[in-house]
Amino acid sequence: MPIDPRILVVAPDDDLIGPLCQGLDALGWRTVTARSLAGAVQVLIDWPLEAVILDGSLPEAEEGVRAMRQTVSPRRLPVMAIGPATADWDADLADIAMSAPPHAAQAAIRLENLVRTAIAEEEVSLREATFAARGEPLTTPEVETAPLRVLAAGKPDRHFLALSNALTALDCEVVAAPTPYTAFDYLHERAFDAAVLWGAEDHAPALSIASGMKRNTRLYHVPAILYLRGAGEINLAELYNRGFADVAAADTPEEETARRVVALARAHRRHVAIRRALESARGSGLTDPATGLFTPELFASHLARVAEGARLRRRPLSVAVLRVAETEAVTAAREGGWLDRALPQIGAMVSRLIRTEDTAARLSADVFALALPATRSAAARIAADRIAAVISCTAFDAGPDRSPFVVEFEVGVAEVMPGESPAVVLERASADVGVSEKR
Repeated sequence: MPIDPRILVVAPDDDLIGPLCQGLDALGWRTVTARSLAGAVQVLIDWPLEAVILDGSLPEAEEGVRAMRQTVSPRRLPVMAIGPATADWDADLADIAMSAPPHAAQAAIRLENLVRTAIAEEEVSLREATFAARGEPLTTPEVETAPLRVLAAGKPDRHFLALSNALTALDCEVVAAPTPYTAFDYLHERAFDAAVLWGAEDHAPALSIASGMKRNTRLYHVPAILYLRGAGEINLAELYNRGFADVAAADTPEEETARRVVALARAHRRHVAIRRALESARGSGLTDPATGLFTPELFASHLARVAEGARLRRRPLSVAVLRVAETEAVTAAREGGWLDRALPQIGAMVSRLIRTEDTAARLSADVFALALPATRSAAARIAADRIAAVISCTAFDAGPDRSPFVVEFEVGVAEVMPGESPAVVLERASADVGVSEKR
């Protein structure tokens, strides 16, 4: 069975990071290990890996991070550095710096976020080039420079207060919320870059706040950090599955926990800036006026640039096509003009359901296309099917005295093959529409 590693581990031995590697392998994040920085550079030349986990005790580890990133340029390479020595590193050198290895579930979530952000940043540069070539410069991502805003929710406790002081020392604006009710009031009234929730004796209030954040589209991506009284109080994998971005025990030095919170908050702020820049394309004169999606001409031009970028960065690329299925309800709605009225709303829903780095286009009145960078065909089909399923849950107006109708999609997917042109892969995806449903 062929190996398909995703993460490069750079460590002189297995003492520090070995157990984490086992946990990541079990979660599907296959790892490959290099015992030296020179070996790491060679592995990155041989394998298109997504991220690096580095033992900070290696000699010249800081310079090694720079060398590894230079090796894979123009692909962005997220780095998680582990070990006490990382506390003295420059803040911007590693994406994540931790004194001890995290829980495997936590590492997987953090790595996923880092990888997706790296891909989104690559897409920003590609989209800037596409729009500049057509005389419509894209808005440059501008990260807010005001102090990071952190919500600290929970009853006052000496550990929690010490963490708040450590965050303030790192120039964060900390807002205290003693109850879940005040926490939600603040979350709805103000924009926060992160929320730290105190576990205390009872985890229920913190879990309630985190659950409410995950049910709110505006708060969904705000990182929630659970601060526990001690280690081993609760199943960590369950907490990460509930959506916590990080879990820290009170016996972790407050300064380190504060640095982890700040790293998450900065990443979130950067993510917001990237999404804002990418969404600014919808207001240009080059996009479809009814939906804000790319027009066929703009999509073809950008897909060619994305395909070339994928080749240079050694990342996969898939294309999906979604065509409105000609059901009886749709046929009736089409005859009355009600489908035409619904299609702009459907296109807008497509634009909101795609990931930050994806590009959506309206190829014709009722045919949409997606370019999904760094995505294999199987994952692309899952993403396209998810979009289709969400839209099919929405009822659209069919006119007076008639029941609302729903819209279903036929989906086609194709992954770009070596040497294949973007036009050919789009044709293959279009030819695949409806085929999977007949299999």
